[in-house]
Amino acid sequence: MIKVLVDGTALRDKPSGIGLYIYHLIDELAQIQHQENFELHLVYQPSMKNWLTGNFSAFPLLKKYPKLHCLPIPVSLSHRLANYSNLRFDRYLDSPHLIHGTDHVVYPCRHAVKAMTIHDLTFIKYPNWVNSRVKTYTGRVKQCLKWTDLIITVSQSTKQDIIEYLDVKPEKIFVTPLASRYAEVPRISRSLDDLKPYILLVSTLEPRKNVIHLITAFNYLKQTQKIEHRLILIGQKGWQYEPIFAAIANSPYRQEIDHLDYLSDDRVADFYSQADVFVYPSFYEGFGLPILEAMTLGTPVITSNTSSLPEVAGDAAIWIDPQEPMQMAEAILQVIANPQLRQNLIAKGKERVKSFSWEKTARETLNAYQSIL
Repeated sequence: MIKVLVDGTALRDKPSGIGLYIYHLIDELAQIQHQENFELHLVYQPSMKNWLTGNFSAFPLLKKYPKLHCLPIPVSLSHRLANYSNLRFDRYLDSPHLIHGTDHVVYPCRHAVKAMTIHDLTFIKYPNWVNSRVKTYTGRVKQCLKWTDLIITVSQSTKQDIIEYLDVKPEKIFVTPLASRYAEVPRISRSLDDLKPYILLVSTLEPRKNVIHLITAFNYLKQTQKIEHRLILIGQKGWQYEPIFAAIANSPYRQEIDHLDYLSDDRVADFYSQADVFVYPSFYEGFGLPILEAMTLGTPVITSNTSSLPEVAGDAAIWIDPQEPMQMAEAILQVIANPQLRQNLIAKGKERVKSFSWEKTARETLNAYQSIL
């Protein structure tokens, strides 16, 4: 039986972004492994802090899987060691037939074919939008490409970036689109009447997400159109978040801008499902999961006309130029002032999300594996 080893190192207790991708990919692969005649193994590495204290236990979300392996080297150190081409990690990994690195790196195992997921190329295309740690991804990815047999990515847009910036042959790249973390509209656990009506953004707060232009658009609508809406920002503070909070503090309407940190999936769903409009004005995305989440939960979407976002949103959202806050403001006003437009976007969104599922992601990933096994 074919033994497939998937790297779960980036899956933490409170997953978002890449962590959600790994969580759902592993879960779906585990469910189909027997009918598809492969055996799923997982590997993880300790953080530097845990390694120094001798803590090699698996992250809680990985513990339910029986075939679990620990590579007893901290992530940061193994990335450095991988630069030495004679070093191999095979003896720790139980000799898999294929190893899948899920976060811009794959171990140089001598006797396994190797697949690597590249989620986006922000660190190459827009290095001013990433921190010093992420900037190291460029050297890491280029080194791994020397022994990688297959690239998996999440959108056609990112595939084209990989071809252009990393000179990878198109036939070596497989696209496996992602899906919403919500399978259906959940029952609302708590009414948000005390906050309604509101405009919503769910995102890590960092420069690439274009939150400041959203605040500018909100300020303009409050001043010129006297809208009654609040602006709610849900997400953890990311790299260089300080200017975003300065923009909030300097807003004449700062009392009507709310920031909420990491929330449970159910609580985020409550906010999605009761928002008048979801705005996702990011400058660049490898995929853009929050778009599908909002659509699944019946929220009309406004998003950027750049990178992968039109590919994900299709005709079920209003596209705007992320560099133009006034265009963003106009789109928001259209949605909140036109109930028919809002209902049309909701209906199109619910139809759009039917094209995406995590089972489909897993099966497309398996197809990619089979192309090189």
